[in-house]
Amino acid sequence: MTSINRSALVMHSAARMFALVNDVKRYPEFLDGCAKVDVIESSLTAMTARLYLSKAGLSYQFVTRNTLLADEKISLELEDGPFDYLRGSWVFTPLREDACKVEMVLEFGVTGLKGKALSGLFGPIAANMVDAFCKRADNLFQ
Repeated sequence: MTSINRSALVMHSAARMFALVNDVKRYPEFLDGCAKVDVIESSLTAMTARLYLSKAGLSYQFVTRNTLLADEKISLELEDGPFDYLRGSWVFTPLREDACKVEMVLEFGVTGLKGKALSGLFGPIAANMVDAFCKRADNLFQ
């Protein structure tokens, strides 16, 4: 099992950061290793999406179902893909009107030779996600 915990204090509102993380269609524009995203289903309280990861000649895809609590939290669970399991959350805690704490927790497990390759691809992408979203927010909102 791999567990990744990251957090950052940002000078952007919780609502803006929630919207940025929830805008999965735009991930390929700024998230290293994310080649494509297909939104399968979307509502105000849930989203199901397929992410395509590709880096260093390796390509994988997986589907997550995200439960949305507007401007506060995104919880995700694996629906389909090469992981044994994948779950996590993003939490957006307001500090002021224009600042918040962003926390991401991801846990995933993979087995076998393919699993090691997937872990080598997904681990670094996941570990850098908070930084990537903070930089994206700075570029978009300032």
